[in-house]
Amino acid sequence: MMSTVMLASEAVTAHGLAAAGAGLAAIGAGIGIGRIGGSALESIARQPESLNDIRANMILAAALVEGAAFFAMVVALLVVFK
Repeated sequence: MMSTVMLASEAVTAHGLAAAGAGLAAIGAGIGIGRIGGSALESIARQPESLNDIRANMILAAALVEGAAFFAMVVALLVVFK
């Protein structure tokens, strides 16, 4: 009986940690993309002639941040369903 209760509490802990990890990954991605966008707008305001270069680099950087966040979320889910 004691081992069943211990296993249940360990499962809840693993689920909670995985949910927290996925949440932190999403929050981190949101902050990162917000900073990328803000910096891009400041750069465009200072040098409007380089709009296309800045836009392309901003989209690439945002995609890389999103990829890292999705990877972190998948790892968190794999921890739960191992």
